[in-house]
Amino acid sequence: MLTRVADGVHVHTSGFLLSNAVVVQGRDGVLLVDPGVQESELLCLADDLAAAGQRVVAGFSTHADWDHVLWIPRLGDAPRYGTARAAAAMSEQLAAPGAKEAIAEHLTGTEVAGQVPMDLLGQITALPAGTTHIPWDGPPVRIVEHQGHAPGHAFLVIEQSGVLVAGDMLSDVLVPMLDTEAADPVEDYLAGVRLLDEMAGDAAAVVPGHGTVGGAGETRARIELDLAYVLALRTGGPDSDPRIGPAARPGWEWVTDLHNGQVGRLHGRSR
Repeated sequence: MLTRVADGVHVHTSGFLLSNAVVVQGRDGVLLVDPGVQESELLCLADDLAAAGQRVVAGFSTHADWDHVLWIPRLGDAPRYGTARAAAAMSEQLAAPGAKEAIAEHLTGTEVAGQVPMDLLGQITALPAGTTHIPWDGPPVRIVEHQGHAPGHAFLVIEQSGVLVAGDMLSDVLVPMLDTEAADPVEDYLAGVRLLDEMAGDAAAVVPGHGTVGGAGETRARIELDLAYVLALRTGGPDSDPRIGPAARPGWEWVTDLHNGQVGRLHGRSR
Protein backbone atom coordinates (compact mmCIF):
# COMPACT_ATOMS: atom_id res chain seq x y z
CA MET A 1 0.00 0.00 0.00
CA LEU A 2 1.26 3.46 -0.91
CA THR A 3 1.11 6.02 1.89
CA ARG A 4 1.24 9.75 1.13
CA VAL A 5 4.10 11.62 2.79
CA ALA A 6 3.80 14.92 0.93
CA ASP A 7 2.37 16.22 -2.30
CA GLY A 8 3.71 13.91 -5.01
CA VAL A 9 5.65 11.70 -2.58
CA HIS A 10 4.50 8.29 -1.33
CA VAL A 11 6.08 5.46 0.67
CA HIS A 12 5.63 1.70 0.39
CA THR A 13 6.76 -0.09 3.57
CA SER A 14 7.93 -3.70 3.68
CA GLY A 15 7.18 -5.98 6.59
CA PHE A 16 10.91 -6.78 6.74
CA LEU A 17 12.69 -4.31 9.02
CA LEU A 18 10.12 -1.62 8.11
CA SER A 19 12.02 -1.07 4.85
CA ASN A 20 10.78 1.98 2.96
CA ALA A 21 10.53 2.39 -0.79
CA VAL A 22 9.90 5.96 -1.92
CA VAL A 23 7.84 6.97 -4.95
CA VAL A 24 8.16 10.49 -6.36
CA GLN A 25 5.69 11.73 -8.96
CA GLY A 26 7.19 13.18 -12.13
CA ARG A 27 5.75 14.56 -15.34
CA ASP A 28 5.56 11.27 -17.25
CA GLY A 29 6.00 8.70 -14.49
CA VAL A 30 7.62 8.13 -11.13
CA LEU A 31 11.04 7.90 -9.56
CA LEU A 32 11.38 4.79 -7.39
CA VAL A 33 13.96 4.77 -4.59
CA ASP A 34 15.11 1.61 -2.77
CA PRO A 35 12.20 -0.76 -3.58
CA GLY A 36 11.90 -3.90 -1.47
CA VAL A 37 11.90 -6.39 -0.01
CA GLN A 38 9.94 -9.59 -0.67
CA GLU A 39 8.82 -10.41 -4.19
CA SER A 40 5.17 -10.28 -3.11
CA GLU A 41 5.71 -6.74 -1.78
CA LEU A 42 7.43 -5.62 -4.98
CA LEU A 43 4.56 -7.06 -6.99
CA CYS A 44 2.13 -5.18 -4.74
CA LEU A 45 4.07 -1.98 -5.35
CA ALA A 46 4.00 -2.58 -9.10
CA ASP A 47 0.25 -3.23 -8.93
CA ASP A 48 -0.36 -0.06 -6.93
CA LEU A 49 1.54 2.00 -9.48
CA ALA A 50 -0.28 0.38 -12.40
CA ALA A 51 -3.64 0.98 -10.73
CA ALA A 52 -2.71 4.65 -10.41
CA GLY A 53 -1.78 4.78 -14.10
CA GLN A 54 1.88 5.30 -13.31
CA ARG A 55 5.05 3.79 -14.74
CA VAL A 56 8.56 3.86 -13.33
CA VAL A 57 10.78 6.16 -15.39
CA ALA A 58 13.83 6.15 -13.08
CA GLY A 59 15.15 4.30 -10.08
CA PHE A 60 17.76 5.12 -7.46
CA SER A 61 19.60 3.06 -4.86
CA THR A 62 20.88 5.04 -1.89
CA HIS A 63 23.69 2.51 -1.38
CA ALA A 64 24.82 -1.00 -2.26
CA ASP A 65 23.36 -3.08 0.59
CA TRP A 66 21.35 -5.99 -0.84
CA ASP A 67 18.00 -4.70 0.43
CA HIS A 68 18.43 -1.38 -1.39
CA VAL A 69 19.31 -2.75 -4.85
CA LEU A 70 16.29 -4.96 -5.57
CA TRP A 71 14.06 -4.95 -8.66
CA ILE A 72 11.58 -7.12 -10.53
CA PRO A 73 10.61 -7.15 -14.24
CA ARG A 74 7.11 -5.84 -13.48
CA LEU A 75 8.68 -2.51 -12.48
CA GLY A 76 9.98 -2.07 -16.01
CA ASP A 77 13.39 -1.37 -17.49
CA ALA A 78 13.91 2.23 -16.42
CA PRO A 79 17.50 3.24 -15.60
CA ARG A 80 18.41 2.52 -11.99
CA TYR A 81 21.00 4.96 -10.70
CA GLY A 82 23.44 5.11 -7.82
CA THR A 83 26.53 7.12 -6.96
CA ALA A 84 29.72 6.10 -8.73
CA ARG A 85 31.16 4.65 -5.52
CA ALA A 86 27.99 2.74 -4.68
CA ALA A 87 27.83 1.29 -8.20
CA ALA A 88 31.49 0.30 -8.01
CA ALA A 89 30.94 -1.37 -4.63
CA MET A 90 27.95 -3.24 -6.07
CA SER A 91 29.94 -4.40 -9.10
CA GLU A 92 32.71 -5.64 -6.84
CA GLN A 93 30.23 -7.59 -4.72
CA LEU A 94 28.56 -9.21 -7.72
CA ALA A 95 31.92 -10.13 -9.24
CA ALA A 96 32.63 -12.46 -6.33
CA PRO A 97 31.77 -16.11 -7.10
CA GLY A 98 28.38 -17.08 -5.66
CA ALA A 99 27.55 -13.53 -4.54
CA LYS A 100 23.78 -13.88 -4.85
CA GLU A 101 23.86 -17.34 -3.31
CA ALA A 102 25.76 -15.90 -0.34
CA ILE A 103 23.03 -13.29 0.19
CA ALA A 104 20.35 -15.98 0.02
CA GLU A 105 22.29 -18.06 2.56
CA HIS A 106 22.61 -15.01 4.82
CA LEU A 107 18.82 -14.76 4.82
CA THR A 108 18.32 -18.39 5.81
CA GLY A 109 16.26 -18.57 8.98
CA THR A 110 14.73 -15.12 8.53
CA GLU A 111 11.12 -14.44 7.63
CA VAL A 112 12.15 -13.47 4.08
CA ALA A 113 14.21 -16.58 3.30
CA GLY A 114 13.47 -17.65 -0.25
CA GLN A 115 11.20 -14.62 -0.80
CA VAL A 116 13.73 -12.06 -2.07
CA PRO A 117 14.04 -11.75 -5.88
CA MET A 118 17.69 -12.00 -6.89
CA ASP A 119 17.65 -11.97 -10.70
CA LEU A 120 17.87 -8.18 -11.13
CA LEU A 121 19.66 -7.44 -7.87
CA GLY A 122 22.34 -4.79 -8.06
CA GLN A 123 21.90 -3.69 -11.66
CA ILE A 124 22.52 -0.02 -11.00
CA THR A 125 24.09 2.57 -13.29
CA ALA A 126 26.84 4.80 -11.93
CA LEU A 127 26.18 8.51 -12.09
CA PRO A 128 29.26 10.61 -12.87
CA ALA A 129 31.14 11.66 -9.75
CA GLY A 130 29.87 15.00 -8.51
CA THR A 131 26.36 14.61 -9.96
CA THR A 132 24.12 16.78 -7.78
CA HIS A 133 20.63 15.77 -8.99
CA ILE A 134 18.96 12.63 -10.29
CA PRO A 135 18.61 12.89 -14.09
CA TRP A 136 14.90 12.59 -14.70
CA ASP A 137 11.91 14.62 -15.86
CA GLY A 138 10.43 15.38 -12.46
CA PRO A 139 10.87 17.57 -9.39
CA PRO A 140 14.53 18.27 -8.62
CA VAL A 141 15.94 15.56 -6.34
CA ARG A 142 19.30 16.49 -4.85
CA ILE A 143 21.90 13.78 -4.24
CA VAL A 144 24.17 14.26 -1.23
CA GLU A 145 26.92 11.65 -1.04
CA HIS A 146 28.99 10.71 1.99
CA GLN A 147 30.78 7.61 3.28
CA GLY A 148 29.11 7.24 6.67
CA HIS A 149 27.23 3.96 6.37
CA ALA A 150 28.62 2.44 3.19
CA PRO A 151 30.83 3.49 0.27
CA GLY A 152 28.99 6.02 -1.84
CA HIS A 153 25.98 6.21 0.47
CA ALA A 154 23.65 9.05 -0.51
CA PHE A 155 20.68 10.75 0.99
CA LEU A 156 18.20 12.60 -1.21
CA VAL A 157 16.41 15.90 -0.79
CA ILE A 158 13.19 16.24 -2.80
CA GLU A 159 13.47 19.97 -3.11
CA GLN A 160 9.93 20.82 -4.17
CA SER A 161 8.24 19.05 -1.24
CA GLY A 162 11.01 19.33 1.36
CA VAL A 163 11.15 15.57 1.93
CA LEU A 164 14.41 13.97 3.03
CA VAL A 165 15.07 10.39 1.91
CA ALA A 166 17.74 9.41 4.41
CA GLY A 167 18.90 5.99 3.23
CA ASP A 168 20.16 3.94 6.16
CA MET A 169 20.29 6.91 8.54
CA LEU A 170 17.92 8.72 10.92
CA SER A 171 15.97 5.59 11.84
CA ASP A 172 13.77 5.52 14.90
CA VAL A 173 14.26 1.75 15.27
CA LEU A 174 17.88 1.10 14.22
CA VAL A 175 20.99 2.67 15.68
CA PRO A 176 23.49 4.18 13.24
CA MET A 177 25.38 1.36 11.52
CA LEU A 178 28.93 2.38 10.71
CA ASP A 179 31.19 1.02 7.99
CA THR A 180 33.57 -0.63 10.43
CA GLU A 181 35.90 -1.63 7.57
CA ALA A 182 36.66 2.03 6.81
CA ALA A 183 39.80 3.76 8.03
CA ASP A 184 37.86 6.11 10.32
CA PRO A 185 34.26 4.88 10.57
CA VAL A 186 33.26 7.26 13.37
CA GLU A 187 34.45 10.39 11.59
CA ASP A 188 32.96 9.22 8.30
CA TYR A 189 29.56 8.83 9.93
CA LEU A 190 29.80 12.13 11.78
CA ALA A 191 30.56 13.84 8.47
CA GLY A 192 27.43 12.27 7.01
CA VAL A 193 25.25 13.40 9.91
CA ARG A 194 26.65 16.92 9.68
CA LEU A 195 25.81 17.01 5.98
CA LEU A 196 22.28 15.95 6.83
CA ASP A 197 22.05 18.79 9.33
CA GLU A 198 23.43 21.29 6.83
CA MET A 199 21.36 20.21 3.83
CA ALA A 200 18.10 18.98 5.33
CA GLY A 201 17.89 19.76 9.02
CA ASP A 202 14.59 21.59 8.51
CA ALA A 203 13.03 19.01 6.16
CA ALA A 204 9.24 18.82 6.13
CA ALA A 205 9.42 15.03 6.47
CA VAL A 206 12.12 12.38 6.79
CA VAL A 207 11.92 8.87 5.34
CA PRO A 208 14.53 6.51 6.80
CA GLY A 209 15.54 3.35 5.00
CA HIS A 210 14.08 1.43 7.94
CA GLY A 211 11.56 2.71 10.45
CA THR A 212 8.69 5.14 10.58
CA VAL A 213 8.36 8.34 8.60
CA GLY A 214 9.03 11.46 10.63
CA GLY A 215 6.94 14.57 10.17
CA ALA A 216 7.78 18.25 10.30
CA GLY A 217 10.15 19.05 13.16
CA GLU A 218 11.33 15.44 13.64
CA THR A 219 14.29 15.55 11.28
CA ARG A 220 16.49 17.60 13.56
CA ALA A 221 15.59 15.50 16.59
CA ARG A 222 16.70 12.37 14.72
CA ILE A 223 19.89 14.09 13.58
CA GLU A 224 20.69 14.98 17.18
CA LEU A 225 19.97 11.43 18.34
CA ASP A 226 22.24 9.89 15.71
CA LEU A 227 24.93 12.48 16.40
CA ALA A 228 24.87 11.72 20.15
CA TYR A 229 25.07 7.97 19.48
CA VAL A 230 28.05 8.22 17.14
CA LEU A 231 29.93 10.70 19.36
CA ALA A 232 29.51 8.25 22.25
CA LEU A 233 31.02 5.46 20.16
CA ARG A 234 34.34 7.26 20.34
CA THR A 235 34.61 6.30 24.00
CA GLY A 236 32.84 2.96 23.96
CA GLY A 237 29.27 3.61 22.99
CA PRO A 238 26.16 4.91 24.75
CA ASP A 239 24.43 2.85 27.40
CA SER A 240 21.24 4.85 26.96
CA ASP A 241 19.46 5.28 23.64
CA PRO A 242 15.74 4.78 22.95
CA ARG A 243 16.63 2.23 20.27
CA ILE A 244 18.60 -0.07 22.57
CA GLY A 245 18.11 -1.67 25.97
CA PRO A 246 14.84 -1.73 27.92
CA ALA A 247 13.48 1.28 26.02
CA ALA A 248 13.70 -0.46 22.63
CA ARG A 249 10.61 -0.85 20.47
CA PRO A 250 8.87 -4.18 21.25
CA GLY A 251 10.13 -6.82 18.86
CA TRP A 252 13.31 -4.87 18.12
CA GLU A 253 15.29 -5.85 21.22
CA TRP A 254 17.86 -7.51 18.93
CA VAL A 255 19.10 -4.03 18.00
CA THR A 256 20.89 -4.06 21.36
CA ASP A 257 22.91 -7.06 20.16
CA LEU A 258 23.67 -5.20 16.92
CA HIS A 259 24.83 -2.23 18.99
CA ASN A 260 27.03 -4.36 21.25
CA GLY A 261 28.59 -6.11 18.27
CA GLN A 262 29.37 -2.78 16.65
CA VAL A 263 31.01 -1.48 19.82
CA GLY A 264 33.09 -4.65 19.96
CA ARG A 265 34.29 -4.27 16.39
CA LEU A 266 35.18 -0.63 16.88
CA HIS A 267 36.98 -1.10 20.18
CA GLY A 268 38.26 -4.66 19.89
CA ARG A 269 36.28 -6.14 22.73
CA SER A 270 33.01 -7.95 23.39
CA ARG A 271 30.18 -6.65 25.52
